[in-house]
Formats: sequence, C-alpha cells, structure tokens
Amino acid sequence: MKASDIRHTFLKFFESKGHTIVSSSPVIPGDDPTLLFTNAGMNQFKDVFLGFDKRAYTRATTSQKCIRAGGKHNDLDNVGYTARHHTFFEMLGNFSFGDYFKHDAIQYAWELLTVHFKLPTEKLWVTVYAEDDEAYEIWNKVVGVPAERIVRIGDNKGGRYMSDNFWMMGDTGPCGPCTEIFFDHGEGIPGGPPGSPDEDGDRYIEIWNNVFMQFNRTEDGVMHRLPKPSVDTGMGLERITAVLQHVHGNYEIDLFVALLAAAKSAVEASGGQDIDPASPSLKVIADHIRACSFTITDGVIPGNEGRGYVLRRIARRAIRHGYKLGARKPFFHLIVAELVTQMGEAYPELRAAQARVTEVLKQEEERFFLTIQHGMEILEGALAGGAKTVDGETAFKLHDTYGFPVDLTADVCRERGVTVDQAGFESAMNRQREQARAAGKFKMAAGLEYSGTPTTFHGYEHLVCETAKVVAVYVDGSPVASADAGDDAVIVLDHTPFYAESGGQAGDSGELRNASSRVLVEDTIKIQADVFGHHGRVVEGSVKVGDVYTARVDAERRSRTVRNHSATHLMHKALREVLGAHVQQKGSLVNAERTRFDFAHNAPMSDDEVRRVEAIVNAEILANAAAAAQVMALDDAQKSGAMMLFGEKYGETVRVLTIGSSKELCGGTHVGRTGDIGLFKIVAESGVAAGIRRVEAVTGDNALAYLQGLERTVNDVASALKAAVPEVPARIAGLQDQIRALEKELGALKGKLASSQGDGLVAQAIDIKGLKVLAATLEGADAATLRATMDQLKNKLKSAAIVLAAVDGGKVQLAAGVTADATAKVKAGELVNFVAQQVGGKGGGKPDLAMAGGTDASKLDGALASVQGWVAERV
Repeated sequence: MKASDIRHTFLKFFESKGHTIVSSSPVIPGDDPTLLFTNAGMNQFKDVFLGFDKRAYTRATTSQKCIRAGGKHNDLDNVGYTARHHTFFEMLGNFSFGDYFKHDAIQYAWELLTVHFKLPTEKLWVTVYAEDDEAYEIWNKVVGVPAERIVRIGDNKGGRYMSDNFWMMGDTGPCGPCTEIFFDHGEGIPGGPPGSPDEDGDRYIEIWNNVFMQFNRTEDGVMHRLPKPSVDTGMGLERITAVLQHVHGNYEIDLFVALLAAAKSAVEASGGQDIDPASPSLKVIADHIRACSFTITDGVIPGNEGRGYVLRRIARRAIRHGYKLGARKPFFHLIVAELVTQMGEAYPELRAAQARVTEVLKQEEERFFLTIQHGMEILEGALAGGAKTVDGETAFKLHDTYGFPVDLTADVCRERGVTVDQAGFESAMNRQREQARAAGKFKMAAGLEYSGTPTTFHGYEHLVCETAKVVAVYVDGSPVASADAGDDAVIVLDHTPFYAESGGQAGDSGELRNASSRVLVEDTIKIQADVFGHHGRVVEGSVKVGDVYTARVDAERRSRTVRNHSATHLMHKALREVLGAHVQQKGSLVNAERTRFDFAHNAPMSDDEVRRVEAIVNAEILANAAAAAQVMALDDAQKSGAMMLFGEKYGETVRVLTIGSSKELCGGTHVGRTGDIGLFKIVAESGVAAGIRRVEAVTGDNALAYLQGLERTVNDVASALKAAVPEVPARIAGLQDQIRALEKELGALKGKLASSQGDGLVAQAIDIKGLKVLAATLEGADAATLRATMDQLKNKLKSAAIVLAAVDGGKVQLAAGVTADATAKVKAGELVNFVAQQVGGKGGGKPDLAMAGGTDASKLDGALASVQGWVAERV
C-alpha cells in the first residue's frame, strides 16, 4: 500500500464506524497562542475536550498536518540523522467527545491493524498505565493479547501520574491513562520491548497511542472523574507506512523515495555531482521541503521572528545541505512540484498555493546563496588548523551578520566532530538582547501618558507592601480600566517596594497578589521620574484601577542585585586607587547575575592590576563596614567629598551612599554591611570604545559558582596532562616547546621533500614557444612548501610558467608562478584562477606569484592537464 492509500484507508475505516472526516487544520494554530505550530491531531479539538466548544458530531477522524521544529517540541536537530525524526509529519487520529471509550477505542485500533492492514498479531505488543486494570482486561480478555505482550508502565518520570502512559494537557485540566501499540521489527534489529532497559532501540516501534481522558485534575492535585470521558488517539502516517511497506526507516517509504529522487535531481541540476542516494543531506532536504511548503501554504513567510524565523531556519538548513552536496545556485524550490504530486490530492490547499510556495522559497534561496559562501568561508577559517571548538563570538557573528543560524553552524561542526561554544554564543546573544530590551523598555515607558499622583517608594526599607493600590493600568501602550489573565500589562501603584530601573541598576521583579488575582512582575521601569511602572503578566483573575494588592519583591533576585551594586561602588573606588584619579564612570549595568562597569582609561588592565583591584574590594568586604545613605543638599554633598559624575544633572537634594571607603551619589538599593557581598571576582576586562574600558564582575554565590567552574576546568586539564594542579603551567610550557621543536623539524623535512621533488620536476617541463610550462602535484606539501619549491623551479627553468598543487583531506592548495620575462603575456593570478575554477575554488595574486584553493580534488588531474593549452593560447 502507498502512503496515500494508507491515509485513505484509515479515514474511511473510521468513517464506517460513525466518525466524521474532518479536514486537517492549518499548521499555524488560529486560536491557541500557547502553540508555535500545530503539533498533534488533537490541537484543533482542544476546546471541545475542555468543554468550551461543541461540534455537530461526537466522533471525528483526521489526517492532521503537524510540525515539530520549535518551542517545547523540536525535532529539527535530529532530522537527517535518525530513521524516524521529521520536522513535518502527518498524524492519523480518531476522537470521541463523550461518546465511546476504552472498549471501542481499543477494538477499533486492533481491527484496523490486524484485519484491514493485515499485521500479524504476534508482532504487536501493547502498553497500559500500571493502574489501568480496565484497559489491561480489554486487551487480555476481549482482544486476546497474551499477558506476556502486555506491559504495565508505572510512574517513571519522577512523580505521581508522571508516566509515559499517563497523558496530561497541563498541570490542571483533562488527563488520563493511555495505551500504546508497538510493532516488533524482529530479532535482526537491536532493542528490547517497551518498559525494558533496552526500550530505546529500534526493534519495537510505537505505532498507535490511545489517550483516555477520564479525569479533571484540579489545583490541589485531586483527580475528579469526568462525566463524559473522551478518547484522543494518534498514529504517525510515516511510521505505519514503513511497517506496511516492510521497510525499517521512514525515509524508505514511497513518499520519501519520490522526494529523495527529486531532491537529488534538483541538487545535481544546480551543480552537485555523484551524490550518494542515501546521503543524510538528501534526507534533510526531502524532509524540510514538506515543513517549508506547508508552512508557507498556511500563511507564514521567512522572517526574523517567531514562526517566520523557524521557517527561515528550516529552509536555510536545507539550502546548506544542498550547498554541501555541491549546489551553487537555488535548487530547493524545484522540489515543490514533486511534493504537490505526492500530497496535493490529500491537501488541495498545497496544490492551490504551489506557485506562491515556489516563488517564496526561490527568493529565500537567492538571498541566502548571496551570503552562504561568505559564511562558510568564515566558518572554514574558524575550523582551520584542527580547531575542536568554534568560539561563541564567531558563531554569533555568523548568526547576526550573515544570517547563518547557530543550528547550521552546529550542523557543520557536528559533521566534523567539532563543538560550538554555546555558552559564548548565548553570552553574545544576551548582550544583544540586553541592548534591545533596554531600547524596548525606553520606548514602552516613553509611550505611556500618566497625569496622576507619584509613586511612593518603600523599597529601601521593605520588600513587601500590603496596601498597594492600582492607580493606572496599560495594555499595548494604552490606558485601560482593567487587564485580564493572559494580558501583558504595565501597572502603576500608589505605593511600592519595587525598585524601578535607574542609575544602571535593573528593575525589581516579583508579584502582586490579592484574594482574586495575581500578577507576575517581570521588570519595573520609570514612566516619569517619580512614577513606577510594574511590567508583567496577569496570570490569575483581572487587575482593575482601584484594586489593592500585596506587592512582594523577589527577595533572592534583589539580594543578588544589591550585592553587585554595592560591589560596583567599591570597585569604582579601587579602580581609581590602582589606575589613577582619571578613572571615571562612563556607564554601568547592575543586575542579579553580574555588574558591568564602563570607565575612562586608555589601556587594557594588566593581570596584576586586576588582582590588586580584587584584593582591595575583598578587603573592604572582610572589614564588614556598615553602609549608610543620607539625603542632603547638593552643595553639602559636594563638600562631603562624595563622588559625582561629570555632566550628570542632579536635583537640589541628593542621596549620598557611604559604603566602606566609598562615598558616591546613588539612588539605588544596597547591602546593609560590606560583608553581605560575600565575595568579589572580576570575570572580564575589555575595550568598548576609544579610551573606554569595561570590567565585568560577580559577587556572592555567583562568584562562588564561577570559581568552582574554573576549578573544575583546571582539574580537568591537570587530569588530561596527568599532572598535579601546581605542575600544570610547567607541563604546558614543556608541551609547547615540544610542539615548536616538532613543527621546526617538520618544516625542515617538508623543505627537503620539496627540494627533492623539485629536482625531479624540472625534467617534466614542456617547451612551448621558448617558455617552459610545468603543472604538477607535490605530495605532502603545504602553502609554504609550494612557494619555496616554486622559487627553486623558477631559478632552474629560467623562463617558465608553473602550477604546483597539493591535496590535503580532499582540499586542493594551488600555487602559480611566472618568471619576470613572461608576465607580459602570462599572468600568474589569471593562471591560478583558471585552474582553481575547475576544482571548485577561486584565487588570484600578483603577475609573478599567486595562490588559490579548491574543494574538489577529483578534478585536479584534468585541471593540471589543461594548463599547457591555456598557456599556449597566450604565448
């Protein structure tokens, strides 16, 4: 049976059992903001199961288009490397809305599989939830499945009802046990039956899942029986097709055989040659054309946010794999026609959108092909020399500047056994997010119009205010009377303990709560100088102007923030002591993770200077001096010697903070005593602009975690070197000396080898109109050896045009040289480029010496053989 026949048989079988055939919903959920993409057959019936919607039918069957390539359900990285992972798949399902239940659902599944699909009963295993005796009895007593092929699965995920065989929509709401059917592929495939230690093998494959929604779980964890229990079942079309077509992997079914052939043809038409039909890259392309085409059909176009970004990632991953196979011009859009042939009858919306889908993908390819070569060159450079890790800044540059998503970088690296510095990449991304978030918050606050009373701030003394009254609410930048659960809102209170972002210190987070509603405050910003906006999400009830709340700051986050802020003051003072009085603050950012401090200084800090600053600050911490804040007139503050920032505008009265030996004007929140900071450690020092340096530091538990991480790294290095930790520097120095000696020895050997080969090559030169022409390969040579040998040959041949080549790991290195008397007619740059283009590369240089590279060593012999004819045309 073809995949299309299996889909048709499934739907018609359940139609014969009184089910209404319901068309697939789009892959973009129209009314469910919790989902990025439709990822299961039940998504379009979610409100029916919850009781919010009613249909004209109580039984339904579908073939649902699903995508799992973003958010919680993300299979993207596995596609192309496993037998059954896809970004797009079809979920065959049958549903009962308070109609039939376990007995009929189980018997329907068994009848379809064994009678209509004719699967041998001895090949089928089933699982049930350990406590679901009813399902067990139906399988054993009614259907007749032997007890040894029925597996009870208990709570195997760390908690009550946390089981592979117990389904929950969320922490509360409809839920219930499920029963799954597995197909045994036979003894030739590794793996054990479900529930066994070897269950993750490929021998026993799940092909059907019946979910029995019979409970409603309330917030107290109690399971209440539903008055009308329901059934939600699913079977992956690709999996059951593989079983029925007697193949082991999904990419071997008829649908994918056709798409793989179309992918191979499209790539070959765009420059690829001798492509292995079983190439994982072809599987990626064949899979991704479905996800991209159906996503575009349902209204998404490639972009930089949300679903558009996921679509772009998928498309560019496919394009990169085509590039890897040799494609050098757009090819991906050419496969749409075959996809329509295979799936257009079942999904007429795809056929109707064929021209649009093709054009959208073609435009995306044209854009990406303009940058992919440059991106690959940067990545190849990062991987040159046997690097085992691509640093985070390079990965971020590829992502941010060249539109080369980090998953593509990781894809290339995984193929070569190289890792990506994910932490470094995330650090660069977070830096960008912080800048974007700061800009976003400024715009958000600037757009709010407020004319009420100012906010009274109690956060210096208290973290809780029990009588905070709502005086304004904003949603989407506009004032509203109330905000409901699910809304993102900015709430102004008459009294608050929340510190609003100011002076470089991040705003507080926490919650607002009363008897009927709750708001999670994510940040606090200033709408006006003395008006605080609490930005967050309403998670329960609604928030109305006039409501009174208990406002509670996240105490742990505040504690970490104040430790970092107080340490910043001590660090500023220490920097002036160590580097000079010219040091002056030029910017800062203090949050719960770290402090970032920019200051005027014209040179990088030395290691000794960093250590001295750390010592001074930690000495202040050990002294455990009390911190004190005073509000005074600006003139009095100046007379007291408090540090002020040049160019900063201050009011008539200011707040002066004294902490340790530091005295500065500051409106932020701080520790009670310096000892509360715990520990101070500088983690980075860098330049951010001409004459501006940046120091980043951590305190307290963050500093401890940082030091423990360094300790683990040092211990790992010591273990690898088989040395005690104190011996590591000497051992590394010894290894570096050894490497330098070996490199010197290797260079000498290469020179001798090149010299001996050069002597033998002189006799191979051909005379063309008085010019000696030589094109040859040097075994084991590198670029330096090619150049050295070139000089020797030019001296010996006197009047010559020479091309030398070397091959390393499938890559070609080329050098072309022309003696001075012949450069008027033959130029080395043109010659080397002529050869390089034949081996998948390019190059150039001076008229007398030029270098190039290529990626296709299989064409090198032919390219070198063409040199004589090329030179003959020019002399």
